[in-house]
Amino acid sequence: MSVSDQGATVWLTGLPSAGKTTVARALAVRLRAEGHRVEVLDGDEIREFLSAGLGFSREDRHTNVQRIGFVAELLARNGVKALVPVIAPFADSREAVRGRHAAEGTPYLEVHVATPVEVCSERDVKGLYAKQAAGEISGLTGVDDPYEAPQSPDLRIESHTQSVRESASALHALLTERGLA
Repeated sequence: MSVSDQGATVWLTGLPSAGKTTVARALAVRLRAEGHRVEVLDGDEIREFLSAGLGFSREDRHTNVQRIGFVAELLARNGVKALVPVIAPFADSREAVRGRHAAEGTPYLEVHVATPVEVCSERDVKGLYAKQAAGEISGLTGVDDPYEAPQSPDLRIESHTQSVRESASALHALLTERGLA
């Protein structure tokens, strides 16, 4: 199996507006240009198509993460680089996904896009922080709902101190180091 045929799941976790999807999409462009099969499993798209009807309780968030993890592992097992920019706020949910990958012998990397909540709030890509501040929504991860940051991620990206290109390059370097790119 050539490197471009080797699948893997790369889970990018972090707060809303941390830059997870932006980094994943930039990496996807580079990997595709190198001949890799790549899919980006964006959290918002998955909620719309695979997890419609789930709310944001701890149980529903866990179910959503497990569904995404199952699809990612299935893709990765079949030679696709599955890039997963999904908050996944609870460590036990992420660990269950890692365990599924380990049981199948499928490469799994956890990347923490470690952007401070103040920076995420300034970016506020979807207007969630403004809505939370105005009292229009509650349960915003990292503000009034928990976010358990990874203690030992495979890579920590501080997107507020480097460009998207630099962040994607750091992630590409990790894939290369692990024999996956």
